[in-house]
Amino acid sequence: MPNTDLPENVVQGDQARLFPVLATTSKEGRTTAIVLSCLSLVREFGATLLGGVGQKLGTRAKVSTYTEVVFKSQTGKSGDRPDGLIVVKVGSREWKALVEAKVGNSDLDADQIERYRTLAKENGIDCVITISNQFATSPDAHPIEDVRKSRSKIPVYHWSWMHVLTTADLLLNTEGIDDDDQTFLLHELHRFLSHESAGVKGFDKMPKAWTELNRLVSSGGVIPARSPEAKEVIYAWHQETRDLTLILSRMTETIVLEKLPRKHQSDPALRQKDELTDLKDNCRLSVSLNVPDAAANVDVTADLMRRTVEVGMSLRAPDDKKTTKARVNWLLRQIKTEDTTDLHVRLLWPGASEPTQHLVSDLRENVELCNEGKEHLVAHGFHVFHSKRLGGRFTQQGNFIADLEAIVPDFYGTVGSELKAWQRPAPRIKHSDDLQETGSAGEAAE
Repeated sequence: MPNTDLPENVVQGDQARLFPVLATTSKEGRTTAIVLSCLSLVREFGATLLGGVGQKLGTRAKVSTYTEVVFKSQTGKSGDRPDGLIVVKVGSREWKALVEAKVGNSDLDADQIERYRTLAKENGIDCVITISNQFATSPDAHPIEDVRKSRSKIPVYHWSWMHVLTTADLLLNTEGIDDDDQTFLLHELHRFLSHESAGVKGFDKMPKAWTELNRLVSSGGVIPARSPEAKEVIYAWHQETRDLTLILSRMTETIVLEKLPRKHQSDPALRQKDELTDLKDNCRLSVSLNVPDAAANVDVTADLMRRTVEVGMSLRAPDDKKTTKARVNWLLRQIKTEDTTDLHVRLLWPGASEPTQHLVSDLRENVELCNEGKEHLVAHGFHVFHSKRLGGRFTQQGNFIADLEAIVPDFYGTVGSELKAWQRPAPRIKHSDDLQETGSAGEAAE
């Protein structure tokens, strides 16, 4: 059981309750208390979430959680009250984190988070953890730019509610919990968070700037280098791509992550700058998703010029097949789905030779199409992709997200999960007869 004694410098606070007695209007406090309680009671759940902020829970670690805490330094003062406090104790060592949570459509406030940073510094608290329906690519890449740019030495981590729900979902689906009672508790938490009354939701709507930016592009306009609308759209895209990873994680029962270049992993500002340049120059948004053990990353592109969503995977052609036709047949055998509407194969050729492209349905009818104009070359790779033209729905804030979240899992489920990456066969040991034949041939040549 968690420790119920309040930390020394806390003058007021309650142990996080699994069944909090709060007003029905206190949705935020109720959701936070239940999650923090489960974090301390269900060991694997707490270990997974806290592991994301750098805290490994060994067998000796004791986790205590509190809500509505007031510190001595706040006595007699009006102002903010942290929603929660997490204390991890291992022997005489303690690690503590303040928790600030928002539910529903409420967004985090950068100024309030800075005040909590100050409070943390005054009271020996190691970090601040925020929880909201805003998304972050990782716990240490906060969704609010001002928080990331702050000079405070107190780190701020972020969990989206959907990240918390997905963590519970994966532990339950992979049987990652040994204790039956704790499994039951996590089932109940998952059930609670999945209900609309908890205020937990995925990213479901692009900002108004999305429609405005699409209108500019469709009229032949150029996206300005310092466009505030473009910046807002990039931020929303990052929210959505993170939500996509969580959706695919729940569907595949694995941990799906965005595949980011190393320079972008450690510098969200550089990622935003580079993606703004791509949006300005090419009128597109893109992301690569890494599904464990899949043949390749799942590449997703939203093209504002064509109002198209493209989802695909790139494969190396098998070296042991000597002709393009044989290599294409190798690929076609892996595509099991009968519905090949808008499903294409882009063939990649050596040197400066430009790629060629065909519908999968056409190649199934006549595989010889793959050689047209390239009779003296052999394709070295393929990009299999689904290209869906959305028309007017592409520009609509809600329909774009709804369609994207249907197209990506559908492609992976019907095509991507069936693809296998080619591997060079292992070398074989030659038998004595083979060695003798080789030697005889050498003697004859002499």
